[in-house]
Amino acid sequence: MKPIVQLIADGLIVPVVVIGGWALWRYVPKSQRLTSYTYALMAGLTSLLVAKLLSILYQPSSERPFELLGQKAGALYFDNPGFPSDHALFVTVIVLAVWALTRKKKLSLFLAGLVVLICVGRVVALVHTPIDVIGGVIAGLVGGLWYIRGFDKKR
Repeated sequence: MKPIVQLIADGLIVPVVVIGGWALWRYVPKSQRLTSYTYALMAGLTSLLVAKLLSILYQPSSERPFELLGQKAGALYFDNPGFPSDHALFVTVIVLAVWALTRKKKLSLFLAGLVVLICVGRVVALVHTPIDVIGGVIAGLVGGLWYIRGFDKKR
């Protein structure tokens, strides 16, 4: 069971990055790539800033669930308290970028499904609590939607 949990919690990030990168390369017109990629990068950086501000304002625990339970981590993790989840933030921003810049609804929904699986996997692997992954998704949405809204107005 542990390898499956680790595959879901860590391994599914790879297809999100690869498919997301491919979609952004394939479906964004050449003439709009520089502007589009700049918006995607700024959305990611803004999301990271939001996450760091959230972690200063609220940190539910200084230990991760596996530490509290005296178990081994079931997935990779950064050595920090865990709120908000950087993994959830990262994949959320990628999905938002694909949705906003390509308008490929089915592909975006598929990637969003992978994000849900990744978030559940992070909780099952005991490296995050549900509030950690929800916080990561919210930070990704706040930063991403801030720039996507501005990008849509410039189109």
